[in-house]
Amino acid sequence: MNARKRALILALPLMLTACEWFTDFKRQPSIWTWEPLKDTLTPSRGNPQQSVPTTGTAVAGFQVSYGAFPATIDSMAGIRNPTPVSDSSLANGRKYFQINCSVCHGERAMGDGPATKFGMPGINLTTDMTKGRTDGYIFGMIRNGRGLMPPYNRIEELDRWDVINYLRALQGVNGRQVEVGALAPPGVTGDKVPGPTRMGPNVPAPFFKPRELLSDSAARSAAKVPDSSLLREARVRLDSAKAKAKADSARGITIR
Repeated sequence: MNARKRALILALPLMLTACEWFTDFKRQPSIWTWEPLKDTLTPSRGNPQQSVPTTGTAVAGFQVSYGAFPATIDSMAGIRNPTPVSDSSLANGRKYFQINCSVCHGERAMGDGPATKFGMPGINLTTDMTKGRTDGYIFGMIRNGRGLMPPYNRIEELDRWDVINYLRALQGVNGRQVEVGALAPPGVTGDKVPGPTRMGPNVPAPFFKPRELLSDSAARSAAKVPDSSLLREARVRLDSAKAKAKADSARGITIR
């Protein structure tokens, strides 16, 4: 066999296979909203385990595991509900309940959701036994899941307490009357679906130092100025600097 034939045989696998060496970064690893990372017990939309959200957490992953076990959920029964029952809490709770819970539990939590028509057992949440469960226990069920119920960590903690308040209204135990049913037909977005996370950073980035944009006298008195005023003054000065740079650029002045 001559060298030409050997080279052709060696090149044949590369010619017949679907190798793609240059993708122009068109396909990159990404996580879609509410997409599980590796299994149904790993939270994806919320903060990772052992991280500290800016809103705080009722129970961290290193304190109580995400295992779907009765004893694990029982251990969260003593967690106090920090969210008072209000119109805004009930409205938000309705949105998340109707999107995530009503498919099995039904619009009124009576265990008659559409999934029951396809073999899912109807779990009624308005029975005396469920009414007797603490808010912390229900919080743990949403967090960890158990039995036929998967975990719903895609409902963040702040919204999770709203769901519990809404469920208590459906149970008739908190004295509030609430609307039932979906907020809008399928396909409607906007405020009728979950919004962006409320657990992410809500403070200036560490490398941004507003005091560097202030005058010396303002910097010396920064301790006496509230943070909101400090940032507001820094923003005004920054906008002024940008406007000046833009004007200089228009006149052909280059700053190096």
